[in-house]
Amino acid sequence: MLPTLVLVGRPNVGKSTLFNRLTKTRDALVADFPGLTRDRHYGRGRVGDRPFLVVDTGGFEPVAKDGILHEMARQTKQAIAEADAVIFLVDARSGLTPQDRTIAELLRRCGRPVILAANKAEGLAPERAAAEFHELGLGEPCPISSAHGENVSALIELALARIPELPPDIDPERGAAGAGIKVAFFGVDSSRADLEFYRRAYETAVEAGAQEVVVVDTIGIATPEAAAYLVGQTVDWLGGEIPVHWHGHDDFGLGTAAAVAAVQAGATWVQGTINGMGERAGNADLIEVALALEALYGIPTRLDLTQARALSQLVQERAGTPLPSWKAVTGDALFTRESGAVAAQFHDPPAIEPYSSELVGATRGIVLGKKSGIDSIRIVAERLGLEVAEERRAELLAAVKQLGTQKGGLVSDEEFAALVAGG
Repeated sequence: MLPTLVLVGRPNVGKSTLFNRLTKTRDALVADFPGLTRDRHYGRGRVGDRPFLVVDTGGFEPVAKDGILHEMARQTKQAIAEADAVIFLVDARSGLTPQDRTIAELLRRCGRPVILAANKAEGLAPERAAAEFHELGLGEPCPISSAHGENVSALIELALARIPELPPDIDPERGAAGAGIKVAFFGVDSSRADLEFYRRAYETAVEAGAQEVVVVDTIGIATPEAAAYLVGQTVDWLGGEIPVHWHGHDDFGLGTAAAVAAVQAGATWVQGTINGMGERAGNADLIEVALALEALYGIPTRLDLTQARALSQLVQERAGTPLPSWKAVTGDALFTRESGAVAAQFHDPPAIEPYSSELVGATRGIVLGKKSGIDSIRIVAERLGLEVAEERRAELLAAVKQLGTQKGGLVSDEEFAALVAGG
């Protein structure tokens, strides 16, 4: 795995200029006003024979509470968490600022090696360029000029020297593959990654020995179209030989739809959970995904869906997480109907149900309440073994509707039996 260097600093200290010099590109946005680089940018660099990844972050405003500055700060903190080393840029010409002090305080607690770079030091004596930044407590400042390339190689060598290099025999992916362990590369938050960086990361993982890859929508923002696009691109880039998984969440209620779209685009595995359990809004519900694939798209899943409800109930009991009665596929009320219009067609399930109750191991039923109809009375009476003459059904229906309205809920079997007996 390539070491990752993250460039951090307040706005307009020259991070993007340094990024462009290190990557020999113009990928980062550069101009002389604060806040231009709002998102993270990724690129590859090399010093001598040692390659590395470099990440350019937006101008860091650690105390921002909302708006674009808050989002930039969040992105920067996430980049720091992924770093092997952090290069903290300050402006040798503007001098030390309160923002620099605030950022330094955060970096001292980040748990990563931090290299302090005093940028824009061209034409300044090294001692003068570095003098006032010693008080940040981050070690000896390294004077550089990212615009002119002065001392930049020395800075990167210093940063890389602070990162222990993994010997080949304990490189995670190569080592696991060499030991006969199947490796699936799981790119956290890959649905929001820069597309070119995403491609390089996944191709590098496969080159290093990963035998499968996972497209990961960590925070559940991928639409079905986005899921299909990312999976399709990944399949194409990796040549179709590498199995591609989809891992999604349900924060926008699109967990099942995105998973189905991913399978249609070439994913051979869906990572999900029973009942959609998981962090925040949960993961894709495997039972829902399987039913949609089999019943709507004709894609076999090798799951025995007749056990779906029994498994769902077991997970609810063991996890202590009951589901709403209207939950798709496994909800208790899915095949239990109150509507009199439905009762009139109860003998013809395809007319009133999207799929057979037997397909998912459910039982069909009619319950009584204010929405019941004549056929509801007949069906429930037959189920309970009660003899109700046809001419009494209208009278009992009126009584059931009245009781259901008064209760604001359903009429129980016992209450219905009492109404029949009271007649």
